[in-house]
Amino acid sequence: MNRRHARRQGMIALALTGAMIALAGCAPEPDVQPTPTPTDSAVVPYDGPVVFVGDELESFLLTPAEVAEAIPEATGVMNASAVLEQVSDGGGTAAVPAICDALFAEQSLGSVGARVTRWMTPSDPEYGQGRVEVLQFADEQQARDRMDQLLQAAADCGQFTKEAPVTFDAEILDEVDGVRAFAGTLLDIDGGYDWRVFQAYAAVGNVVVMLNQPFTGDRTYDAQAAASLLQQRAGDARDALVADLTENPPVPEEQPVTDAAQPWSEWAIGVDGVGPVLLGDAVDVAVAAAGGTATPPTFDRGPWIVENPEATASMLIQQAEDAETVWYVTVGTRRGESAETPQDGAALPALGDVRVGMPVSEAFAALPGGTIVDVASSGEDYYAVTTREGRLFRFDTEGDAADGTAIIIGITVEDATQRASLRFG
Repeated sequence: MNRRHARRQGMIALALTGAMIALAGCAPEPDVQPTPTPTDSAVVPYDGPVVFVGDELESFLLTPAEVAEAIPEATGVMNASAVLEQVSDGGGTAAVPAICDALFAEQSLGSVGARVTRWMTPSDPEYGQGRVEVLQFADEQQARDRMDQLLQAAADCGQFTKEAPVTFDAEILDEVDGVRAFAGTLLDIDGGYDWRVFQAYAAVGNVVVMLNQPFTGDRTYDAQAAASLLQQRAGDARDALVADLTENPPVPEEQPVTDAAQPWSEWAIGVDGVGPVLLGDAVDVAVAAAGGTATPPTFDRGPWIVENPEATASMLIQQAEDAETVWYVTVGTRRGESAETPQDGAALPALGDVRVGMPVSEAFAALPGGTIVDVASSGEDYYAVTTREGRLFRFDTEGDAADGTAIIIGITVEDATQRASLRFG
């Protein structure tokens, strides 16, 4: 019985007798149930690609105690570094079988980002240090391809030949929830030099983790324990990322709007390209869209170089390795791919407020969480940041990119998912 109805019954009772008024006054209060409120729908767990970017890579790194567990002689474990040093000088004599060269390859080649931690091994004065590299690839497939190669080498290369006989004694773990891992000791000691190294690997999503410890003399390491350690840490990192992306679903970046009729200086560099020059377009279409004066490649599959009408700035348009479409576009220059045109940063497109001619610290601030790469063989120095969708922004510098005052000489946007896998044999 609702309240209005109760009052109406009370008035009828008043017209009859006082006793009825008393009865009405003593009527029980109605049993009013609260109106149910809509409940939030159940949270749907993130089930997209497992792609780590930037500082998320640090979740794979080992603590000093864990490093000491894997490498008992390790001391002075350093903090995570976003500086990746590469040699990139090719290899020596080819291995037989060819896949065994995967064990000698510089694993960071082809990666788009990294976090590195190092430690000292004072008991081994010849080498004196080891490291863990957490390597970010553009997508899951690239990391999967690299780990496929490494696991094939671990399985097939117990004994093989390079300059001389080589052995690799490996422990390959069962895959656990998509995380693969193995570890082993490589001995290449009969080819005129003595190379001994303990290696451990784990991979999940777009990440491959490598532990590397060179040594001299007769040493043994617990391959099963080291591989298990990396596998467990990788699984934890994957779970934490999925939880974070469930709570904060990723939102792809959008390409800034550009008026192609405007001069280059008004064009924007974004995830899809530079102004109307778009990644994935046919190369001839992109070259035409750039305008200016175009110079075709001077070597097979080299870049087109386009100069602006004033001949004060240039743009490089690079085709993919196995297609006739645009892989990356550079405004300004990259070492080894430069035109004779002097680069006027004010005449070139910009990435937000960052232009050629500015100190690289401007890129650090605008796009934090990237990786500084120093390539010894070519002298290249650059800062790179990659989106979760595999779009890489690269800022080449004149001088050491780790020095924030180094000047940007070129800005590149690349579809890094188009990078080819390493080839052996």
